[in-house]
Amino acid sequence: QVQLVESGGGLVQAGGSLRLSCAASGRAFSSYVVGWFRQAPGKEREFVLAVSRDGGATIYGESLKGHFTISRDNAKNTVDLQMNSLKPDDTALYYCAATQAIEGLSTASTYYYWGQGTQVTVLS
Repeated sequence: QVQLVESGGGLVQAGGSLRLSCAASGRAFSSYVVGWFRQAPGKEREFVLAVSRDGGATIYGESLKGHFTISRDNAKNTVDLQMNSLKPDDTALYYCAATQAIEGLSTASTYYYWGQGTQVTVLS
């Protein structure tokens, strides 16, 4: 099993940046694909990004490419989400999740393990 804990959320002005971190504990973290999702009030959970097991490949959610980037450090069991040029529409609860699947990676139901989420609020 894998336990995930997100950190780094907070309040930021529009146009600013935040870096979220997902720290994992448990065995064989490097065998999991890690994804980030977000959910705004009253909306469905939305796929943001996913990173491959070795950190060499990234899958982007629609319209987010270039806006957010993801990095992974398997030695430290962490996956970071760098968010730049933030907009009020980016306000949401951000979750990291892990799966050993290799398909359907933009779909929330593909992921086995989830963190509790970290709140990001972008002020206009």
